[in-house]
Amino acid sequence: MTEHDVQLSKTLSHALRHEPWRYELELDEDGWADIDQVLQALREERPQWNNLGRTDLETLVATSAKKRHEISGDRIRASYGHSVPGRLARTPATPPDVLFHGTTRRALPVIERDGLVPMSRQYVHLSPTLQVAREVGSRRDRTPALLQVDAARAHADGIAFYAGNDVVWLADAVPARYLSQH
Repeated sequence: MTEHDVQLSKTLSHALRHEPWRYELELDEDGWADIDQVLQALREERPQWNNLGRTDLETLVATSAKKRHEISGDRIRASYGHSVPGRLARTPATPPDVLFHGTTRRALPVIERDGLVPMSRQYVHLSPTLQVAREVGSRRDRTPALLQVDAARAHADGIAFYAGNDVVWLADAVPARYLSQH
């Protein structure tokens, strides 16, 4: 394995085994993630991976001696070694009073108009701490915009939130009236 392959394998394992929320990935109950979302997350992680494609992941999986990952159709997962502190269970729950969301500064005008929407994902990802929101936002913008979500008011008004784990909450969408810049 080349140094490039080793780094890619380690990052892929980290994303699929340990901290999918840091890469804004959603794992299903069996640990599978959408390959296109994984590729996008990896491209955003390192500039040298800007041209990373499905064939690169397939080659990595096929040639790995330790068989850490597997691909099935349009999905990929880590085969073993998970330390995720609970699946993103999508169970409706009462959120903390305040949640946060890190995003790019260029996305702010659209968010101010439309609120937070999942875009190509199933859910909007929210963080219970400003630090995690900053880390997530920094993956796409060196000085990310940090939004505070009035989750208590939104929940009281009927917006559904879903318990993920200790560092991620999910929502179908969050209207702009519940958001403020932090």
